[in-house]
Amino acid sequence: MDLLVTTEWLAAELGKTDLRVIDATMFLAPHGRNARAEFEAAHIPGAVFFDIDEVSDLTSPLPHMLPPPEKFASRMQALGLGDGSRIVVYDNSPLKSAARVWWMLTLFGAHEVAILDGGFAKWQAEGRGVESGKPIVRHRHFTVWADKSLVRDQKQMTENLRSRAEQIVDARSAGRFAGTDPEPRAGLRGGHMPGSKSLPYDRMFNEDGTFKSREALAAEFTDAGIDLTKPVIATCGSGVTAAVLAYAAALLGHPGIAIYDGSWSEWGASPTNPVVTGA
Repeated sequence: MDLLVTTEWLAAELGKTDLRVIDATMFLAPHGRNARAEFEAAHIPGAVFFDIDEVSDLTSPLPHMLPPPEKFASRMQALGLGDGSRIVVYDNSPLKSAARVWWMLTLFGAHEVAILDGGFAKWQAEGRGVESGKPIVRHRHFTVWADKSLVRDQKQMTENLRSRAEQIVDARSAGRFAGTDPEPRAGLRGGHMPGSKSLPYDRMFNEDGTFKSREALAAEFTDAGIDLTKPVIATCGSGVTAAVLAYAAALLGHPGIAIYDGSWSEWGASPTNPVVTGA
């Protein structure tokens, strides 16, 4: 299974016993929408809803941080996701949140995980079938392990400012990166980490919500000053849209990009962390 699958491919594969489909839609408070309610109103047949806010470390003051491996395994089993599953993730979110769930599944040991190109919007625009309600699933065994090479914490980010061993690419908007636009979360300073490069996540997509061609994606990273043959850390507001950049890099044959899980929600909240403003 490719990392990126088409609506045509998924329509032909639906119903196969090893295929699992995940709706990874999430919204922030300013969106004024309820992802779970929208899922129950209409979703791709057979899909289950992955609640990014709930499948997280709820003991952390930061939003949707990675959960302990045991919690992740338990939630995946309850969703009917298990060993040997081919998993396709989609969303209907401006945050392109399917990439976050792709990253989490990959980090915790799932072997075949793809994203649906164009997401639910493309599926619906093509008039493909949907269903409503809550799905009935059979628990499956999910063997979990955690590839910590794919995640960074604040201490590691601070050390990287000294070593410059890894490039930092920021998926937030150019205005937030520069500190000219306000942060959506209260109490955060504007700006970016010293030495980081700006590559807004929405630059990975065509106008219809599908991913750009491999050549165009590669050009975006190059234009942002990021060399994908060298180590990279992606960051954003809270670790969601950074996953879009990590996924795009994987499409280009570079699957090892790490994500700073706390991202600006953590870095920008500290009065002592160094912050740079301007482009």
